[in-house]
Amino acid sequence: MTDVSHGAPAGARRAPIIAVEHVFKSVTDSSGTLDILRDIHFSLAERETVAIVGASGSGKSTLLSIIAGLDTPTRGTVRIAGDDLFAVSEDARAALRARRIGFVFQSFQLLGNLTALENVMLPLELAGRRDARAAATEMLARVGLAERLRHYPKVLSGGEQQRVALARAFVLHPAVLLADEPTGSLDHATGEKVMALMFELNREQGTTLVLVTHDRGIAARCQRRLTIDAGCIAADEQAESLSIK
Repeated sequence: MTDVSHGAPAGARRAPIIAVEHVFKSVTDSSGTLDILRDIHFSLAERETVAIVGASGSGKSTLLSIIAGLDTPTRGTVRIAGDDLFAVSEDARAALRARRIGFVFQSFQLLGNLTALENVMLPLELAGRRDARAAATEMLARVGLAERLRHYPKVLSGGEQQRVALARAFVLHPAVLLADEPTGSLDHATGEKVMALMFELNREQGTTLVLVTHDRGIAARCQRRLTIDAGCIAADEQAESLSIK
């Protein structure tokens, strides 16, 4: 018998695209040791969408940074498509990020001395793509910015800047997209439009989405919700609504 959803024998399980394995994170200073994350353990399948929610200071952004390999755990590890992020050198980790992971940040993180087109071309050029200009132009058109290719970030609205950031994140078709409060710098109406676009692109490309947010409405658009409380997973549940409208 065959599992219709995956075309694999019944009972067979595909390796997770993300596996967070008993991750701890502590920092020590003159006042003592602070435990930021404590025994975080979960895995995500390809194409799965998950929101990480919790109060400020609960450890959400630290967890996202560790999943990205931008921060290192005190104990435990993270595997991306089976590759152990912390068993390799920093250079190898950066190369793995470039191949497999896209990022969207609250503060956009665009390079101010580059145009919208040049910002989106940059990861393509770093990857050695000869079609960088054409691919970046097509991606910016996809996010509704065909008329803004030569504009610098300072003359773009917040919503336009975040759409450039989305284009840059998705242009390499990453296996994983990590988003840290992507609507935090936007008004509600603009944020809704940006999130609708993010979910559309995610669905089109079949990306695994990990989204840190304070917004329960945004979290409910994901298939799964992880609640972090005092550095631990307090709940791992299906969202009430799978709607992305």
